[in-house]
Amino acid sequence: MKKIRISAVSYTNTKPFLYGLQHSDIINDIDLSLDIPSDCAQKLIDDRADIGLIPVAATLDLPQWEIVSAYCIGAVGAVNSVFIFSNCAIEDVKTIQLDPQSRTSNNLARVLLKNFWQVQPKLVKDAPDYAVSTETATAFVQIGDRTFGKADQYPFVYDLSAEWLKFTGLPFVFAAWIANKPIPADFITAFNNALRLGLAHRKELLSELPHRADFDLEDYLMHKLDFDLTEDKKKALYLFLDYIKAL
Repeated sequence: MKKIRISAVSYTNTKPFLYGLQHSDIINDIDLSLDIPSDCAQKLIDDRADIGLIPVAATLDLPQWEIVSAYCIGAVGAVNSVFIFSNCAIEDVKTIQLDPQSRTSNNLARVLLKNFWQVQPKLVKDAPDYAVSTETATAFVQIGDRTFGKADQYPFVYDLSAEWLKFTGLPFVFAAWIANKPIPADFITAFNNALRLGLAHRKELLSELPHRADFDLEDYLMHKLDFDLTEDKKKALYLFLDYIKAL
């Protein structure tokens, strides 16, 4: 049988899922690749993958898509790995440098800037060193492991998942397991069982990760991230897509 091609994000937030896939028999039925979020999405768009843990905004580029898992990368409030870092209050920001690795978080920043904070800074997509902000009125979006330990380095730090909760009263879904074609039901069942296994072994996984003095990995994987794709998260996902369309 042809293996199911799966593209997953290579950040710490995905390690529980990877643990489950790699410690289940399903590993024999899949071709697993690890990528940055934007590449996960592109592989699904180009049909170089069948299932991807993709930034939810990328679904807008897929002619056909469906959610194939009861799990996601989400948060109810602060997630501690998706930020705007700034030298001034968001209301005074003139320029925001976007993160080249994630379309969803850039779009979340745009949605909040327009609808919640109601400001219109200049958005820069390809800043040479986007994650450096020396100008007083310049801020930047950054996601993932590269943000660990950085929250104390800037006077104004905005956790975008926490800001979304303030704005909508809903949790947020950063990435979901999306297929670009019908997937056999028995595979989906086995896939979800593998992901559930990984989530159940987060304590063991934490013991394998390098200790960080500047970031609480246990709090991040056990509490800040919320992996269940609940009905509220689905509602938030579709609401977010509607906001993107209106930008």
